[in-house]
Amino acid sequence: MTGLRLTTLLAVSASALTLAACGSAEVASPGEGDFGGGTGGGGGPTTPPPGTPAADCPSGFANVGLVANNTLRVCQLPQQILGALTVPLRAGTIYSISGRTEVGTDRGIDPASPTPGSTQGILTIEAGVRIFASGGSDYLLVNRGSQIFAEGTATQPIIFTSRQNVEGTTTETSQGQWGGLVIAGRAPQANCQLTAPVTCTGTVEGTSAFYGGNTPADNSGRIRYVQIKYSGFEISAGNELQGLTMAGVGSGTTVDHVQIHNSSDDGIEIFGGAVNLRHLVITGADDDGLDTDTGWRGGAQFGIVTQRPPNATSRSAGFEFSSAPASTPLASRFVSQPKIANFTLVGRNSPTNAHTVAHFDTGTDPTIINSVFTSVAGSQAGCLDIADADTETSMPTFSSVYMSCGISYRPANAARSQTVFTAGTNNTPAGASTLTAPASGTSLSNQVLTFINGANETAVTPANAPAVHSFFTATTYIGAVQNASDTWWQGWTCGLTSGANC
Repeated sequence: MTGLRLTTLLAVSASALTLAACGSAEVASPGEGDFGGGTGGGGGPTTPPPGTPAADCPSGFANVGLVANNTLRVCQLPQQILGALTVPLRAGTIYSISGRTEVGTDRGIDPASPTPGSTQGILTIEAGVRIFASGGSDYLLVNRGSQIFAEGTATQPIIFTSRQNVEGTTTETSQGQWGGLVIAGRAPQANCQLTAPVTCTGTVEGTSAFYGGNTPADNSGRIRYVQIKYSGFEISAGNELQGLTMAGVGSGTTVDHVQIHNSSDDGIEIFGGAVNLRHLVITGADDDGLDTDTGWRGGAQFGIVTQRPPNATSRSAGFEFSSAPASTPLASRFVSQPKIANFTLVGRNSPTNAHTVAHFDTGTDPTIINSVFTSVAGSQAGCLDIADADTETSMPTFSSVYMSCGISYRPANAARSQTVFTAGTNNTPAGASTLTAPASGTSLSNQVLTFINGANETAVTPANAPAVHSFFTATTYIGAVQNASDTWWQGWTCGLTSGANC
């Protein structure tokens, strides 16, 4: 986790821009959303035979040539999407982004008084569409007050990936080939707390985009059945793009069935906001799987995190939860309060005990229930690291958490980690893993991906999830995957079985 470089910026004048509601049936905020006719949609005049490119591009897209041995027509999205744009599924067609591709312009903090001169965008992506980028400076940004509706299906996921992947040159270790997806919203964050003045805003790591506000239920759209592959890019030292970055994203946003594969930084990083997430798969992140910061107060349920082995430049934790800015006294800090249920973290072989499977610092106050932390046999990585006194004071809550690592607690902070973990209920600090791999299991750096519960995990009595967060559903088991019949992760993901190659 690199943390966020927050800046106090911009006094936003309050002036209403009245627009009639139109576009998606779930348009963002009252007073926003009239786009006239919009652009996009529709296919070409004929359907090309299989293996041949479409003859043209839909209206609103630039025809930029062919890719994949001249079998696909490349239709490029505009760099500034104003109004409504639909990316249609068409035979012989693949889509691309180039540079910083923005949905809308920043509309400011207040939904009732958008920034004068700003324009909303709504990007709709149809099931089965593939979008690629060619370099680290290419990323898709959804600005405050705009929305994305990327809704795939279990059999037709939407795929964001790299040009190298489309051309067939990626390998099991490829990463960092484009920037990723960034969503900025108007929900509170650490520098813009629940009573934030309208002059308070922040910038999203890796971008100059603004985020934050005072609308916890802000709606940035829906993301369902989506893969984001080979992303993450270092803009400068300590300033990176991830696979999926969400900053100030509100609870009105839907994030469900999302996979991040081989990000060169974090899989998903959440800066503040109140967004809730469900059914996550994070494979091969070079830094952290799920990274939270600056006051995120949402919930996440059902998640598989299988890491790549840590190295000299990366800790590669499954969780890294923080509450920056640490310079603020803890008593007045808008701490992160993540609520987590039914996750399975699969740590990797580490030659040093400086690494950990789950790392919490800077006063973060998570509640973790019904989850499994594990690492491969022989790994020196500890299962848990409560890294500082502020976090111990916040007293994270653990309930029905089963840990199975060579070292239960990172040695540097073992005493405080043990104090916090054992203060919870029904926890197992040093269990024996019986996790299994799915049939036809594959590997990441020659380590079998085991994440399906075995007898020891199944024997743990789960906590009451809805009592922890209203977003959670009740389960009769801990961990992400109850047994071999629990197949929520199948079909729309890649890299978890040999039949689904990334």
